[in-house]
Amino acid sequence: MNFKRSLLVVLLVLLVDQISKIYIKTHFQLGEATEVFTWFKILFIENEGAAWGAKLSDVLPISDKIGKLILTVFRLFAIVGIGYWLYDIIKKNSTRTLVLAVSLIFAGALGNIIDSMFYGIIFNDSYNQVATLFSDQPYGSLFYGKVVDMLYFPLIDANWPNWVPFVGGNNFRFFEPVFNIADTAISTGVGILIVFNKKAFGDKKH
Repeated sequence: MNFKRSLLVVLLVLLVDQISKIYIKTHFQLGEATEVFTWFKILFIENEGAAWGAKLSDVLPISDKIGKLILTVFRLFAIVGIGYWLYDIIKKNSTRTLVLAVSLIFAGALGNIIDSMFYGIIFNDSYNQVATLFSDQPYGSLFYGKVVDMLYFPLIDANWPNWVPFVGGNNFRFFEPVFNIADTAISTGVGILIVFNKKAFGDKKH
């Protein structure tokens, strides 16, 4: 895969990711949901932290604000590293499988860093209202944006039988995390590297 095809993959992922996020921000209030199918819903949430909403302040004695800044800066360094990796494997004419996987990972990481860096200065908040793009009352500042998530797949939403020890009668839901297109691209790229490891790192042009 050459630079043009890799760039096309990156641009397509970014386009779909950002259009979907901007649409959700400008049409949904925070926490609002729309059922597409019984097993698939559009649910608008915002993620201030890392994967699954984790925060550095949960594990380190620092404020949420400092933790958010550290996370965003770390993501920037990660983007640079992944971008160089992508450039290097294309230059070395590595396998199409490897270039595709890294292109997806790079595009997904870039999609989420756009939220983290810029959404705080181009949107107002979504609490009890629909946000406005390029608002004159932004909810944050540069580097302090929140990542928009909206894809929710509660494939199973039921209660444990009462006879099950410890959890009987409690709700059981699978799959519970809410994510976005960028997350999907990253997961797909990582999945390709795991499942097709030999093909990705094997002979060229496979």
